[in-house]
Amino acid sequence: MATTEQVEIKGKVEGRAAEVLTPDALGFLARMQREFGGRRHELLRKREERQALLDAGEMPQFLTSTAGVRDAEWTVAKAPKDLQDRRVEITGPTDRKMLINALNSGARVFMADFEDANSPTWSNLVEGQVNLIDAIERRIDFTSPEGKDYRLNEKVATLLVRPRGWHLDERHVEVDGKPMSGSLFDFGLYFFHNARRLLGKGSGPYFYLAKLESHLEARLWNDVFNFAQDELDIPTGTIRATVLIETILAAFEMEEILYELRDHSSGLNAGRWDYIFSIIKKFRNRPEFVLPDRAQVTMTVPFMRHYTELLVKTCHLRGAHAMGGMAAFIPSRRDAEVNRVALARVKEDKEREAGDGFDGTWVAHPDLVPTAMEAFDRVLGTRPNQIERLRPDVTVLSERLTDVGVPGGTITENGLRMNVSVGIQYIESWLRGVGAAAINNLMEDVATAEISRSQIWQWVRHSARLQEGPTVNADLVREIADEEMSKLHGGRFAEAREVFEEVALSEEFHPFLTLVAQERIDSAT
Repeated sequence: MATTEQVEIKGKVEGRAAEVLTPDALGFLARMQREFGGRRHELLRKREERQALLDAGEMPQFLTSTAGVRDAEWTVAKAPKDLQDRRVEITGPTDRKMLINALNSGARVFMADFEDANSPTWSNLVEGQVNLIDAIERRIDFTSPEGKDYRLNEKVATLLVRPRGWHLDERHVEVDGKPMSGSLFDFGLYFFHNARRLLGKGSGPYFYLAKLESHLEARLWNDVFNFAQDELDIPTGTIRATVLIETILAAFEMEEILYELRDHSSGLNAGRWDYIFSIIKKFRNRPEFVLPDRAQVTMTVPFMRHYTELLVKTCHLRGAHAMGGMAAFIPSRRDAEVNRVALARVKEDKEREAGDGFDGTWVAHPDLVPTAMEAFDRVLGTRPNQIERLRPDVTVLSERLTDVGVPGGTITENGLRMNVSVGIQYIESWLRGVGAAAINNLMEDVATAEISRSQIWQWVRHSARLQEGPTVNADLVREIADEEMSKLHGGRFAEAREVFEEVALSEEFHPFLTLVAQERIDSAT
C-alpha cells in the first residue's frame, strides 16, 4: 500500500508497476478524478432515473431537445492518416503474448482492451499499461513456457485502447478516500505515459469508448479529453475516440454522440453483443421484449438490421467511420468441418457488412483476419473507406429499433443449457484473471456472458416456456446447472456458480455481473 498526496494505492506496487504509478502520473489521475468524479456519479444516477421510466412503460424516442443538432450541417474532424483505413480490426486483452500476436495479425487496427475482454485484477491493469508502453517503444517480447519467442513484425497494426465503462470503479486506487473511476484510471495512465510517445512516432492517443447510454456521457468524455490535453499541453483534437453503440438508448442518440465528440471523434461501432444485452436489461420487466435463444438473435433479424443500417447512415452523414461487429469464432485445431462451416458464416457476415456500407469490422482471432480482409477488399479496393456512401435509402423510425420480434424465434432447452454452461465457465475464467475465454470455439467475454445470464433472468421472470414444453424457473435452471457442473472440475467453478446464480436468479436484476463478481476478485488480490 502506498500513498501520494491523498492518492492511496491499495494494490501492490512491485515489479515494473512503479514505472507507471509514478507520483506525476498519480497526481494527473487525482486531478481528473476531482474534476469529473461528481459529474460521472450524477450521470450514473440519471441512468437509474431513466430505467424507472422504462419500467413504467416509457418507450425510447429520438430526442426533441436535440433536433437542432440532427437538422444542422456539421461533420466530425477528419481522421488522422493512420486511422483512415480501418477495414479489419482485431481486439483482445493487454497481456504480452496477445498484444504481440494482435499487432502482428495483419489487421489494420488492434484494440487493446481494459474492458470486456479483461478481468480487472490489479496485475492485469498495471501490467497491461507496462505492456502497452513496451509495444509503443517496440521493445516488447515474450517467450512461452515451451520456448517459443514472440516479437513484433516490422509492420504492425495501429493501436487503440478501450478503457472501462463509466459504471466501474478502480477500487485499488482511492482519491481523497474514495475509489476512483475505472474509466479515468485506464484512460489517464495510458494518455499520461504515451500521448507524446505516440505523437513522436507519427500516431496519436486513440481510444474506444464503451457502454455509453447518452450524449451527455459522451460530453463528459469530451471534457475529459480537453482537460487531459490541456494538462499535458497537447493540442485539442489530438485524441481520437470511436464510440461503441452497444446500448439501446445510445442508438437513439448516435448523431448527438458524434456531435459532442466532433473534434475528437473517429466514428461509431456496432457493438452487437452488448446491444442485445442492453435490450434485455432495459426492458427486462416487460414481457413483449422476451428474446429467443441467443443463437437466434442474429445480425439479420429486423431490429438488428435497422440498428446497423442507421449507424452506417449516421456516421457517413457526419464524415465518420462506421465499424461493424465482432466475429467471435475461434478456429479449431482438430475439427476441419467446424472451421469450414464457421468460416463460411464469418465470410457471409463480413460481406453483408461491407455491402451495407461499413468501413471496417472486428475479429477476435488472427486466423479470421484474411476472411474479413477479403470481404472488405472486394468492396473497398484501394479506397481506405467508403464514408462517401451516404445511404439515403435508409429510414429508421424509433419503433423499428424497439420492435424486437424474431421471426420463428424459439426458446429451447439447448439454448437454456448453453446459457447456463457458458455463463458459469466464463465467470470462472474471469475470476482467475482471464477475461477473454475460448468456449465452444467462440471467444466469450463479459458482453456474451451478460447475454447468457440476463436471458435466463428474463425467461424466469416471465415464465417463458421451452419449445420442449417445460416452463423456465429457478429450479429448472439449478437442475441444469447441477448437470453442467458435473462436467467441470478444478478451478473456481463453485464460486463461479454462486456468482452466476446471483446474477441470473436474484429477485432484483443486477445491472452488471462484473459488479457482483468484482467482490470475489477484490478479496483475492
